[in-house]
Amino acid sequence: MDAAGLAPRGVERARVPGPVTGVEPGPGGGVVRFARSELRVRVTTGGAVFWGWDGAEPDPSYALVSGSPEADPRAVLEPDKEGGWRVVSERATVVVSRHGAVELRTPGGLMLRRDLPPRWWEPVGGGAARWLQRSQVAADARFFGLGGRAQGPRLRTGTYRLWNTDPGGSFGPGDGPLYITMPVQLVVADVGSHLVFHDNTWDGTVVVREGEEGAGSGHDRAGSCEVRMDGGPLRCWVMVGTPARVLHTWASLTGPPALPPAWALGHHHARWGFGGEQEVRRIVAGYRERGLPLDAVHLDIDHYEEHQVFTVDKETYPHLPQLADELLKDGVRLVSIVDPAVKAEPGNEVYDSGRATDAFVRDASGRTVHGVVWPGRAVYPDFTDARVRTWWGGLYKERLAQGFAGFWHDMNEPVSFAAFGEPTLPRSARHALEGRGGDHREAHNVYGLAMARAGYEGLRELHPQERPFLFSRSGWAGMQRYGGTWSGDVATGWPGLRASLSLVLGLGLCGVPYSGPDVGGFDGSPSPELYLRWFQLGSYLPLFRTHAALRAGRREPWEFGPDVLEHARVALVERRRLLPYFVTLAHLARRTGTPYVRPLWWGCPEDRALRDCEDAFLLGDCLLVAPVFEPGAVRRTVRLPPGRWYDTATGQAYEGPARVLLEAPLSRIPVLARAGAVLPVRGADGGIELEVWAPAPGRTGGGLVVRDAGDGWEQPEIERFTARWIGGRVVVERDGRAAEDAGEAAGEVGLRVTVRGIPQGQM
Repeated sequence: MDAAGLAPRGVERARVPGPVTGVEPGPGGGVVRFARSELRVRVTTGGAVFWGWDGAEPDPSYALVSGSPEADPRAVLEPDKEGGWRVVSERATVVVSRHGAVELRTPGGLMLRRDLPPRWWEPVGGGAARWLQRSQVAADARFFGLGGRAQGPRLRTGTYRLWNTDPGGSFGPGDGPLYITMPVQLVVADVGSHLVFHDNTWDGTVVVREGEEGAGSGHDRAGSCEVRMDGGPLRCWVMVGTPARVLHTWASLTGPPALPPAWALGHHHARWGFGGEQEVRRIVAGYRERGLPLDAVHLDIDHYEEHQVFTVDKETYPHLPQLADELLKDGVRLVSIVDPAVKAEPGNEVYDSGRATDAFVRDASGRTVHGVVWPGRAVYPDFTDARVRTWWGGLYKERLAQGFAGFWHDMNEPVSFAAFGEPTLPRSARHALEGRGGDHREAHNVYGLAMARAGYEGLRELHPQERPFLFSRSGWAGMQRYGGTWSGDVATGWPGLRASLSLVLGLGLCGVPYSGPDVGGFDGSPSPELYLRWFQLGSYLPLFRTHAALRAGRREPWEFGPDVLEHARVALVERRRLLPYFVTLAHLARRTGTPYVRPLWWGCPEDRALRDCEDAFLLGDCLLVAPVFEPGAVRRTVRLPPGRWYDTATGQAYEGPARVLLEAPLSRIPVLARAGAVLPVRGADGGIELEVWAPAPGRTGGGLVVRDAGDGWEQPEIERFTARWIGGRVVVERDGRAAEDAGEAAGEVGLRVTVRGIPQGQM
């Protein structure tokens, strides 16, 4: 099909920009013309900088939420030395050399990134040009991002492919590419941090080479990055500043993260192969009888009739709406898997309505493209067509009528088992691409993103009073607008446990804050110790879900013995206690783009030791979590950021920056609280209380609280609390109103306050 539908490249002509021939000033910058190309530079009002070669504009783009922001009128194109040009803005300076090199500098003139003149290879007979962009960064710089990478979050020297891929089985730290790849890099160095996004959806590769600082009189070797694309525009966005400022600008550009309903921040249980309603009831009853909190049960493809989407197997689930109502009385929601492939069989309602809508992807000759997935011979909706997205979004009405409260998109890279070479659609398959027209080479990486949009917008239309809950295995830049993701089919084993954290951290730095792994790994049977350590890690991640393959070991906590059950209960109860904190982090992520889970260097990116630390993370501003990744370990070393930190189990204080050895018995993993932290937690009566960790002497602390009244669209206000020492006591203030009494109702603050981290006599 590709041989017939794609023209051979044939002879190619190489091209570089050549020397400057003229300029054309414009809003926020202007156009610099070269002998064989032109470069458009534009600084926007939000601080993001755009540049595009060969007439590339910010639009059209699948990443941008509402097109390019307005240009900053203060930024102007002006002459620079040696025949070059520059654009000076509040946060960055862009310098263009007379041969097409582009430098990004801090306001003080220090270089953050230098793009060498790009190169193109164009088919002589016409067609999409391939291109290469080489860049240089500081010798001490570290690379992060590029989507979900199992070997991350730090991207070491190597080659990373930009092609969303089902690895065809479970994966580990050395595998890639995976389900979500993005041309988004966050580069952190002593000189400062910046995010660069090459807005191009085609297949490509990124080659990263970390730099090296010279010893003694030796020279530094700069870090470098090469981006190669098989076609599409050469255009990029760059944001400069602290990591928090960079991701706030990124969220402003690509859209704020979707706010999950509060129940979605609890514990989820899934299994491929529940086998029917009675087994679901047995599992839910098992959680309830053992005092284990449970918020959602996920049904995999086995609940469908012949694996066909938007159907129900009436033999195994004869009364699905009644089951959903029954579970909801216990506070448990049902979540349904949704695959994009539609069984190609006349008489199938979804297939027939899709044919009537002309919804399915076709080849270059106009014939419908077929693949093979779980239901057998299948066709694929073209989600890059707005008309098809509207049709697909309306199909969720059937799911809602069955009682489902949330949705899990799977197999949407998209996957076809029948494909040779790579398990997806032919590259020559035709897509609407919002009316522009094109083929699968351009549409592949945004297929999952467009499917998520179809589902999210359909659910908003069908249930406008509720926030949709949706997460997707595949996606692209901007997917946070429609929900989150999970880490895919990570392999059962200790390396898979470590990869789980890498994926969550890396996705958060690409603007996708809501994610989590399959606790226990997708395949195989984890040992009781491995399962427990994975469970303990999952309990501090945004999406906390146990899930396994059809023939893998079970994932209920009681299946691993009484000790594991008791320790898992402690983790679940603590997750339930921290739910108000997770709700607050979700609201802050929506408003600022800041991920819930952050690397240890988040607040001090200039700390080189923290930049290389990948085995612990910050949960918001208040907590530091140190998972256990080694079998048999009952203690572990933790590198602390600056400041005082309290072990939340023992209350012992530690001063950072430092490396400390902490106890990590099987019953818990080390969790530390920042001195001065004010955390909203769930009290015994179900209401919100404040847990305050005493500031260091002479210092103050604080925290934010967002009280989510429900799962609707209201925007609750952010409450700001301050903790300080006054007269030998820790006082908590909100808007100038204070409370001192630990463990007692604090009427002025409005919440019960408990102070920890100081001897009882000093409270």
